[in-house]
Order: sequence, then C-alpha cells, then structure tokens
Amino acid sequence: MPELPEVETVRLGLRPVMEGARIEAIELRRPDLRFPFPERFADRLRGRRIEGLGRRAKYLLADLDDGARVIMHLGMSGSFRIESASGTAAPGLFHHPRDGRAVHDHVVFHLSGGQAVVYNDPRRFGFMDLAAGPGDAASPHLAGLGIEPVGNAFDGDALAERLAGRRTPLKAALLDQRLVAGLGNIYVAEALHRAGLSPMRQAGSVTKDEAGRLAGAIRTVLGEAIAAGGSSLRDHRQTNGELGYFQHAFRVYDREGEPCPSPRCRGIIERSVQAGRSTFWCSACQL
Repeated sequence: MPELPEVETVRLGLRPVMEGARIEAIELRRPDLRFPFPERFADRLRGRRIEGLGRRAKYLLADLDDGARVIMHLGMSGSFRIESASGTAAPGLFHHPRDGRAVHDHVVFHLSGGQAVVYNDPRRFGFMDLAAGPGDAASPHLAGLGIEPVGNAFDGDALAERLAGRRTPLKAALLDQRLVAGLGNIYVAEALHRAGLSPMRQAGSVTKDEAGRLAGAIRTVLGEAIAAGGSSLRDHRQTNGELGYFQHAFRVYDREGEPCPSPRCRGIIERSVQAGRSTFWCSACQL
C-alpha cells in the first residue's frame, strides 16, 4: 500500500492541475470502489472550485469552495493520471506500462481549462468520500489520527511521549496510525536501521535520546523518499507515469541476506515476521 511519501508525491503532481480549478463534471463509471460513493457525489462536486489539495497521513484531501472536503485513498493499486483535452497521456522517463483499459478508469474529474484527472484502480481497494468541512473531526477516516511525522510538531519529545509506557514492539508502535500518522512498513524499517534501534524492542524502553535520534531518522528518510518520488515496488506511479526510485536507496528493506551497510558493521540483514508483516533489520547494530 502506498505510504506517506508516495501519497505526497501524488499530491505534488496533482496540485498544479487541481488547485484553483473548477470541477466542470465528474464521471463515476461504477457505483463504488472499496465503499459506495457518497450520495449525490458527482452532483455535489459539480461546479465547485478546488481551493487546496492537501494530505493527511495516507489520505489526499481536496478542499472545496463551499467548505466541503473530498477525501481520497489510493488503496493497494489506485493511481491518478492527468490528461489533456485531447486525451493524450504524458508518461515520464521511467514510465512503466499501466493497465490502460477503461474498465479500470473508475472516476474522471473534468476540470476547467480542458484537463482531466483520471483515477484508475484495478483492485478497487481505494475510495473517495466527502466530509462536510475541514478538520480531522469532520471525517471518520481522519478522526483519531496521530501526529504528522513531517510536521513541525514532530520531534524527539513528541515521539518519546507517544512511546512512553507501551509494551508493544517498537515497530508495531510506529505503525499505529493513532500515534504517528502515515508511517508504513518500508519507512519504519529504514528509519529504525538509521537510528540503530531494534524493531523488536519494547516501545516504552526507548529513551529520550533514542527517541530524538529516531525522530530525526524518520524525518530524514521521509524527506529523501519524497524527493525521490517515493518507492516503486508494485503499483506506485507518479501522476506523470514515472516510477519513484527511493527503492534503490533501501538499506534494509527487502535486502535479506545482504551485508549491513552501516559503517564498521559486519552484520547481515535479517528478515523476521511481526504481526504477519516482514521486518528487515540488522541484529548486530540495531539494539
């Protein structure tokens, strides 16, 4: 599933086209995705101006001029592409062929200026919803989400406060969206390795100094991944069709059996399973 950097990459690609544009019409080519579309979804969006395109955790947020907010989730295989009035797509340098069949083009936003934004989702695990207003409390999808790991409020003190007293493994705590919003399996593994902390550690055992080191590693990893356009493992594509390439900078994720890249460490990257998910780490330097 796309994680925070992938969703942010999509947001940055859609922003120049969607922000400030008016929704002339919306095509819903099926009645549902993961969930049914909200009642009168297309009618309620027609004619509305998109004032801003934001992100919260792994959700894309389109704020409209009437105060409503469109909430979009990519699920496992969802992607957006931008088309001109002529319908010509513009794949990028690292384009990987998509499933271009119209049967998987489920939603089309026809925007002022003659451009269209098409949502394609072969597995249909994504969804779109409509909240009455901005703010997390206005949507059940956003209510209860934790702190943003790329926001100004996220630092060692904030992370230490959220980990304090927790007996769950450190990795599980970081994946808890109620504590830190937007982190996923890939970037937690990478940040823990950079911080030199074991994913198996009890979360509450992390000291303030270690929490500061970990918060810094999380921010650095996410920043580098956003700059790289995210990571392309299976389905992630940027809006111009390019692949993200942060996967080439993975230190531990999906590198089982390879030497640990940490200086002076002679360990080997291991794979363990936590709560049914793969964990990649070095037991020699992650303590």
